[in-house]
Amino acid sequence: MLWSCLYFFCLLTGYYIIRPFRDEMAVAGGTRNIPWLFTATMVAMFAAHPPFAALVMKYSRRQFIPWANRFFISNLAIFFVLLHVLPEGQQVWAGRVFFVWTAVFNLFVISNFWSFMTDVFTPEQGKRLFGFLGFGGTFGGIVGSGVTSLLAEPLRPVNLLLISMALLELSTYAVRRLNQLSSQGQLGSRQSGSSEAIIGGSLWAGLTQAAKSPYLLGICLYMLLYTIGSTTLYLQQAAIADREFADSGARTAFFANVDFAVNTLTLFTQVFLTGRIVRALGVALTLTLLPALSMIGFGSLAMWPTIGVFVVFQVLRRSGEYAVARPAREVLYTVVPREDKYKAKHFIDTFVYRLGDQIGAWSTAAMQGLGFTTSMEAIVAVPLSGLWLLTGLWLGRQQEKKATT
Repeated sequence: MLWSCLYFFCLLTGYYIIRPFRDEMAVAGGTRNIPWLFTATMVAMFAAHPPFAALVMKYSRRQFIPWANRFFISNLAIFFVLLHVLPEGQQVWAGRVFFVWTAVFNLFVISNFWSFMTDVFTPEQGKRLFGFLGFGGTFGGIVGSGVTSLLAEPLRPVNLLLISMALLELSTYAVRRLNQLSSQGQLGSRQSGSSEAIIGGSLWAGLTQAAKSPYLLGICLYMLLYTIGSTTLYLQQAAIADREFADSGARTAFFANVDFAVNTLTLFTQVFLTGRIVRALGVALTLTLLPALSMIGFGSLAMWPTIGVFVVFQVLRRSGEYAVARPAREVLYTVVPREDKYKAKHFIDTFVYRLGDQIGAWSTAAMQGLGFTTSMEAIVAVPLSGLWLLTGLWLGRQQEKKATT
């Protein structure tokens, strides 16, 4: 448990140090260009999936997870140099590339973490422990956003990349320790020693398995509907920051403060409530909580489209995802074959996630082009959240059936 929490703590601390910097660079490049950045991100995700699948086919997780981490460390080193030496005019394009890279980095390393956890813990252990595992990541998010909020203006955000690099290397050490415990049969998993087992399978198994399985297709739909709503709120947040703050450092600090509020609320929920909620309600009802909150939130935003309502909704929604919906969603993967835990899950967590970004970004741009107000956009999101709720209910019931067979 402690090594798992350290692993997640390092990943999320490093990510939340660079996330506000990413958001600021997106705003600096023009908020109207953000939908194109989401398009570039989806293309990058699709391009990155085959090489990752090839690693999973040929190497054990003891090998491919550290290799992936160190690949991203080398990328951060390149960005650190480029953002110091490039003229200011060319840094806009470097910032756009950094935005795309950060999105790929985040989804890859987090997907690897949860694939690892679903591989070594049983379904019953997942229900009991995944909320607490999230504690490590949430605490890391608080530390990372706090560091950025304090140091972004005096030190410049680009210099904080060095801290992220060190934390990512520390997470790699935690992976090595967890693999050793798994090989020795000390994690309680039904798959002791699997860190040395090569998963094998085909290169496109993630895509084909997701397409053939109604259960995995349901997870795809659940992910898609979640992401559409999140992207709509993200674009509104970017517009608010662009309107309210003229200084780059102030915008970065604003984004970091929002992240700090989200992670503080998430931490409280994970420590005191998540495990109790999942055990008391079961996976099915737990998966409906965030969609129900979204229906209420979008409905409130439709009636009162103010900054205060938006910020409260955004904080509650994001903390609900990290503290409750995400751990429950990861439990869904504890009942699928081992190959699907890495390949299909990775495909869903990366490409399907970014496909939802595309739909959310361009549909929002289209509605704004047609003259839709924030209230009108929120009204459209309410029935989508209802469909999301029904999907979560069905998925949870399917998981409970699979866990008992």
